[in-house]
Amino acid sequence: MADNKWSRPDSPPPPLFFNDKEKDLVKQVNDEVIERVIGQTIVYYPLSLEHTNYHSLYGEAIKKTFLPPIRVYALVDFEGLHTITTNYGLDKSFKIKVNFHRRRLTEDQDLFVREGDFVQYFDDLFEITTLIEPRLLFGQPQSRFEITAMCIKSRKGMFDGQ
Repeated sequence: MADNKWSRPDSPPPPLFFNDKEKDLVKQVNDEVIERVIGQTIVYYPLSLEHTNYHSLYGEAIKKTFLPPIRVYALVDFEGLHTITTNYGLDKSFKIKVNFHRRRLTEDQDLFVREGDFVQYFDDLFEITTLIEPRLLFGQPQSRFEITAMCIKSRKGMFDGQ
């Protein structure tokens, strides 16, 4: 048999068409489209973990303390009014889905989205109930670039400003 002319490289080749320049380009394009073209804003109220008095056993807080509000550009999808029938009658709730650009929040605004925080969309306040990261940049699992927050309208008295 002849000698094998193919050999395995010592290290894998760099990824094709996907490095920091491409990531920065995607961030720049998303920032411009979200802020200058679409222009939807929300007011984000982050929960203060330092100043909120949590129950030692259950980890819940009756009275929550919030940090100063932050204006955030995001893509907001209003999911409409949902009616639920319970043993006590009808219950109506509004839901929105807020899509944040991850790098814009973490690098530029030093903000980390958490469940339990509040967002204000027009005159209504919504509580973040679920967070998902649905999109990958160029299919790379280590490059998630979107954070989606599922929010429900908060009831009167749940937030200090109401």
